[in-house]
Amino acid sequence: MKYSAPHIITEGAVQYPLGTLKGREIHYDFEKILIYLDAKGKLLFGKKFKIYREDREILYKLCLYFIQDKTRCTQLGIDINKGLLLSGPVGCGKTSLMKLMKHIVPHQRPYEVIPCRNIVFGFNHIGYKIIEDYGSSQFFCFDDLGVEPTGWHFGQDCNVMGEILLSRHELFINDRRKTHTTTNLNAQELEERYGTRVRSRMRELFNLVGFDRKSKDKRK
Repeated sequence: MKYSAPHIITEGAVQYPLGTLKGREIHYDFEKILIYLDAKGKLLFGKKFKIYREDREILYKLCLYFIQDKTRCTQLGIDINKGLLLSGPVGCGKTSLMKLMKHIVPHQRPYEVIPCRNIVFGFNHIGYKIIEDYGSSQFFCFDDLGVEPTGWHFGQDCNVMGEILLSRHELFINDRRKTHTTTNLNAQELEERYGTRVRSRMRELFNLVGFDRKSKDKRK
């Protein structure tokens, strides 16, 4: 599908301009992106969805990353060639944002958001083919990394997501395929869960973008 005006997104009968097109370059407007995200969020998650003022800083970083603003991302220490590891406490909105952000760049190849626990359940059912499937060249965002159970198949346990992350790292090195993930855990907890080898690969795979640890639970 070709997008002659990728800076203008249509939802139903409403058009949302995210900026202006100058030549072949889009000049994005952060405030206009927020208007669209609020509207699209309500369509995806219901009328109670809203963009919170306290989340503007993290939204700004995510927007810069997804629109591939290399100059500003570099200033913020974000590598646009890596994936995202979006961290924060339970209920702060990580999953919703990762499901939402891809819609501001419909001209880019989308990723699929998959709960890590579902991947492990799949492993328990069909075994190591699951690791091959998610270590493939598709684009994924692994949701809730670190709280999934240990995999178990035919009497053998397996740190399923650890193995998949190793495969995704190899894919990133060889083919520059990005991987995204969300987690409630901090860096130390992730290392305890997956070990130093996987944690080292994660540093190469991901930009760490984090909510404040005091962010409120928006589900309440």
